[in-house]
Amino acid sequence: MVASPLATTNNKPHAVCIPYPAQGHINPLLKIAKLLHNKGFHITFVHTEYNYKRMLKSRGPDSLKGLPDFQFKSIPDGLPPSDVAEITQDLAALCDSIDKNCLVPFRDLVNELNNNCNVPPVTCIVADGVMSFTLDVAHEFCIPEVLFWTTSACGFMGYIQIPQLIKDGLLPLKDLSNVTNGYLEKTINWVPGIENIRLKDVPSFFIQTTDPNDIMFKYNVKQVERASKASAIVVNTFDELEHDVLESLKSKLPPIYPIGFLHLLVNRISHNGLDSIESNLWKEDLDCLKWLDSKEENSVVYVNFGSITVMTPQQMTEFAWGLANSKQTFFWIIRPDLVSGDFAVLPPEFIMEIKERGLLASWCPQEQVLNHPSIGGFLTHSGWNSTIESISSGVPMICWPFCGEQQMNCTYSCLHWGIGMEIDNNVRREVVESIVSELMEGKKGKEMKVKAIEWKRKAKEAVAPGGSSYQNIDKFIKEILL
Repeated sequence: MVASPLATTNNKPHAVCIPYPAQGHINPLLKIAKLLHNKGFHITFVHTEYNYKRMLKSRGPDSLKGLPDFQFKSIPDGLPPSDVAEITQDLAALCDSIDKNCLVPFRDLVNELNNNCNVPPVTCIVADGVMSFTLDVAHEFCIPEVLFWTTSACGFMGYIQIPQLIKDGLLPLKDLSNVTNGYLEKTINWVPGIENIRLKDVPSFFIQTTDPNDIMFKYNVKQVERASKASAIVVNTFDELEHDVLESLKSKLPPIYPIGFLHLLVNRISHNGLDSIESNLWKEDLDCLKWLDSKEENSVVYVNFGSITVMTPQQMTEFAWGLANSKQTFFWIIRPDLVSGDFAVLPPEFIMEIKERGLLASWCPQEQVLNHPSIGGFLTHSGWNSTIESISSGVPMICWPFCGEQQMNCTYSCLHWGIGMEIDNNVRREVVESIVSELMEGKKGKEMKVKAIEWKRKAKEAVAPGGSSYQNIDKFIKEILL
């Protein structure tokens, strides 16, 4: 993708980009920022102060120096000061604080940028879909704002059904027993563009509470209701993957632009210094790539439950022994905060059992790992970033969704795209052993691999010159941001 310079430095369009302060939201918005920079935009990328400090700790003191026309700024998240640790902040407390405390410092930052003679005036805001307080700032400064929903299109469709589900009395739940008694298997047959959706496929922030005043419930309802106020909405998908859902969304919302997969688009651009700009909140273990080099093609199961999933010690033990008993070679990412309320510790006998065929690490360059020829399958939490990176690498999945719209991603992976198998939340080692073996050696696993490779081909076509996403990013810039 060739850059298209738009103006001299002082007259460049200036996009302020602000993600929700979690790893899975920062990564894709940084990719949009890089694409806009490649098209001639001056970029100001805004972290919270907490994550700004985490980034410096994980990537080094020079990691946020940026470029003359790609700068990093920070605003407070409003939470009490704390030591910078390798953990994700409490989501409920963070959402509550963002809603109450971030508008004023963000407005002050935009005003400061507009009064800085060394940078061009701010001409647009590109914000995470769940940071919609920024719409008020865009309105005040009379500039367009794009909301980037980091979900799948089907996941986003699940979110925007919430007001109707509340109106119909289906949410919030009347009793928490409904989580386990089969109530969530109820089919919702009126969602346009989606077949076979169940209540359990609705984003989990809404189906795991009986309290309409629950912080996460209220916060997400507010973000959904405000989506229609944006100048446009961007989603990280491509037309053929979620065509029916996208067509339905277009009839309900401001202009919607599918411009995915973002990482494939970024891989096509001339970086001009952008290679040094990354966004990992954890230090990556690069030695894993050498270990993977020593393994046969399609022989390794990659295991990573993302940046915010937490599990019980019992669930972790069941996953561990299921992987060990499958006799498959595997590479498992275990974050320091993966286990709820405790450090992630595995029994010594497990470590001895897997020493010849297992590798454990705290974080890694996932896109590189999934593209490695030794990777034959992915045990994942079905976060959207992980799902699309797996699709674009042609790697089939075992899905263990945790929160948000991950259940919807899982359902689509398994039922619509044919590239996944779901594992129940009640993890048992014998089930893990069986499904891992099927993924790597069974008939179902081989069928999924064929379909995954086909979707990989279609994803690459979408970002190639003339492809739907390649064209949509230019349309999005010309129609909304300029």
